[in-house]
Amino acid sequence: MKPAARVMLLAACLTTGTLAAAEAQAAQPALVSFGAGKFDTSDNDPKNSATDFRLEYRFGDDTDLIDFGSGIALRPWVGVELTTDGMKYALGGLLLDIPIGPLVITPSFGAGAFYRGAGKDLGSWVEFRSTIEVGYRFDNGMRISAAYGHISNAGITDDNPGAEIGTVYLHIPADLLF
Repeated sequence: MKPAARVMLLAACLTTGTLAAAEAQAAQPALVSFGAGKFDTSDNDPKNSATDFRLEYRFGDDTDLIDFGSGIALRPWVGVELTTDGMKYALGGLLLDIPIGPLVITPSFGAGAFYRGAGKDLGSWVEFRSTIEVGYRFDNGMRISAAYGHISNAGITDDNPGAEIGTVYLHIPADLLF
């Protein structure tokens, strides 16, 4: 084989491998996410301290609203959040997955209906949640991540104390569960 042909063959192999790796990086299955953490981490009042539990469904890349390339995509999510003091929160929103190798940074925003139970009064039945999450994605698509978020009514009422939540997540590809 001539040297020029070898170079062309090598370039073709490298290009194909790079494209396949980029394609694999971009593939994101739908995730069923289980989270647990501490509600109202910044308030030292023991009456507001509660354990926070979450169940979320994060849609996969077949429902991307905006695909920015390189695995970065804006997609929807829905979920419920409950606390040990009776708080219930049903919400949905948007998230942006930003993969950096096996790490994934995920800012998200959502809104929903809030019932306080015996917990902290956040001032409204409509509440908004913003979260930043850093996770590690395994080869099978599962992730483990840590998140820090804020829930508040964004000033739609005069009473808007807000609450911060620290959460640890386990994300499992939906096709592994169903």
